[in-house]
Amino acid sequence: MNALDRLEAGMTWGRKYIEPVRLGGVVTEVAMSHYRVAGLSRFLKLGECVSLDAGGRAQIGEVVRIDGGTVTLKPFDSRCDAGIGTRAFRTENLSLSPHPLWKGRVIDALGRPIDTSLPLEQGERVMPLDAEPPPAMRRARVKDPIKSGIRVIDFFSPLCAGQRIGVFAGSGVGKSSLLAMLAQSPDFDTVVIALVGERGREVREFLDDTLSSNKASAITVVSTGDESPMMRRLAPKTAMTIAEYFRDRGDSVLLIIDSVTRFAHAARDVALAAGEPAVARGYAPSVFSELPRLLERAGPGLEGSGSITGIFSVLVDGDDHNDPVADSIRGTLDGHIVLDRTIADQGRYPAVNILSSISRLAHFGWTPEQRKLVARLRSLVSRYEETRDLRLMGGYQPGSDAALDQAISVVPRIYEAMTQVLSSGPSVDAFQELAAALKPDTKAEKPGKSP
Repeated sequence: MNALDRLEAGMTWGRKYIEPVRLGGVVTEVAMSHYRVAGLSRFLKLGECVSLDAGGRAQIGEVVRIDGGTVTLKPFDSRCDAGIGTRAFRTENLSLSPHPLWKGRVIDALGRPIDTSLPLEQGERVMPLDAEPPPAMRRARVKDPIKSGIRVIDFFSPLCAGQRIGVFAGSGVGKSSLLAMLAQSPDFDTVVIALVGERGREVREFLDDTLSSNKASAITVVSTGDESPMMRRLAPKTAMTIAEYFRDRGDSVLLIIDSVTRFAHAARDVALAAGEPAVARGYAPSVFSELPRLLERAGPGLEGSGSITGIFSVLVDGDDHNDPVADSIRGTLDGHIVLDRTIADQGRYPAVNILSSISRLAHFGWTPEQRKLVARLRSLVSRYEETRDLRLMGGYQPGSDAALDQAISVVPRIYEAMTQVLSSGPSVDAFQELAAALKPDTKAEKPGKSP
């Protein structure tokens, strides 16, 4: 046996019987929201992961701050069993290996199945959860219109494949039902849904009742409100990574994140634990840089690949649409759909405010004639709403304003035609359906003529 053979035999024996060297440190401080580890500052970067041998199992935390002698870690578990002196070791960063067989499955933010005990099929490609968006000059153009199946959206705020749009709503105005109706659109190959900070009771209701007809073709990422801020912050990134996998395969992907506001709340908790100052209603500066990094990953892929049409729900606190998070997101997206509590109180669903909602890519979904028609109907709706109080007080006499008389005659029929519930199924052609609703009743008998 020559020297090379002896070296190979020694290395084989060492790999088999000698444990690999791991970079480690010890826990020096434990708080409710974070813990500190000494001995790893020189070997870690922000966003990397550290594993603790605590409570008889490994617990993972993410580096959120690095000082000269310690690093601050935010745990993914809702509770941390670490104590002073607990050993901590550098570990691999979080990643996913999505597979087409994930359709129909429900997973948590770490990519673990929570629907059944069956394991997830692992793909060959390993994808990081904090990927960069495609380069701006290499992305495909957004111009192909799609049908959402919701009349009020397809008529007044049409969407395009690869568009990113926000659904701005307070609590209890039909936001979840609207998102489920969007998930039923036939123009998408794959649907990825992230339920962030939801009540545990509502998860089963959403999957079994609201999403029942399209559950088999959707991949759902769930992080309930009782989980740690790290899990709620991670869930949208996990869903985005899965959507990117199917986009790169050439699929037209619908990504629904409900809600981005709870993602921002979780990011705020992480930032405050890292020592950042609060600058706007308790939000730290890094929150407003994390939001566009997440949202920019959606949209069209590189030329020749698929696209991610992003629907991001925004829960406006106290129905305040000028909330810092809502205001920041509104300027980043390609349009917004506003759900109005007053409309919901009138029993009109979806409770979309036609005048406040806008799609910045709507011109791709309209013909020139349709654009003129939509503008005309918007004008009638505006005239109808701005004179509501005057009419309720009896201060308007019919015949004094021809345009207002037309609005009073037409707008209620528009509202009735735009009403749509989940059980009624998707719309086929919003313009044809509205035309049929506005068509004069020809069955009415004319006076003086026999039947």
